[in-house]
Amino acid sequence: MNQVGRIGVLGGGKMALAMVKGFLSAGLTKPERIIASVHPDDKQSFMQFEQIGIETVVKNEPVVEKSDIVLISVKPQVVPFILPEIRPLSNNKLFISIAMGITLQMLEEQLSSSARIIRAMPNTPALVKAGCSVYARGTKASQKDGELTVSLLEAIGTCEEVPEIWFDPITALSGSGPAYVFVMIEALADGGVRMGLPRDLAYRLAAQTVLGSGKLVRDTKEHPGVLKDNVTSPAGSTAAALKVLETKGIQILF
Repeated sequence: MNQVGRIGVLGGGKMALAMVKGFLSAGLTKPERIIASVHPDDKQSFMQFEQIGIETVVKNEPVVEKSDIVLISVKPQVVPFILPEIRPLSNNKLFISIAMGITLQMLEEQLSSSARIIRAMPNTPALVKAGCSVYARGTKASQKDGELTVSLLEAIGTCEEVPEIWFDPITALSGSGPAYVFVMIEALADGGVRMGLPRDLAYRLAAQTVLGSGKLVRDTKEHPGVLKDNVTSPAGSTAAALKVLETKGIQILF
């Protein structure tokens, strides 16, 4: 696979580190072609980036100056403070922002008029290269910039282009969705424990059940209702359990 340009990372943290590791393992770049800035108090992130051979600094300006592609991964409340300081260096750069709630308009107003900007949203399963990401292009970002973004984000899972107006509902679905699934896994495992299973086995079975069920929906493209019916025998235990869930209004809750 062809390597991308030099990558800069503004902000450390687990997601940024997972993305960088994904880029490296996919062969998209090499450690010496990445530079990251982290807060001086964030000793752990500093150490983690340095351990994989990434040049790590505490100032943002060198990151932008040395990079072709800049990943904005600082906390949303920090974004308004860093954009003015990097604006003079942002000409003709590609910026990919994963800062939650920061719109393309906000970014375009604060960076150079020639900056190409993409807003992206991965989710936490990206930490194990199983994330689902979406992105939207700003007014100056080209189709080629979009294709480059896909190649980067597919290193940590799947990626699709969407209109920016969909970001809020997607946040509720795939952004917050892992938390809902974790609750379901915990509940399934708790049920297994109540019936006598060891807890570690119950967690493994519940997690694999969710993983396999999701893969079945994705790969077969069957409607989830059809797949549900395939599991549900007449007058069986699955039918009885589903009746309880329906009585509790599980679908209405979502």
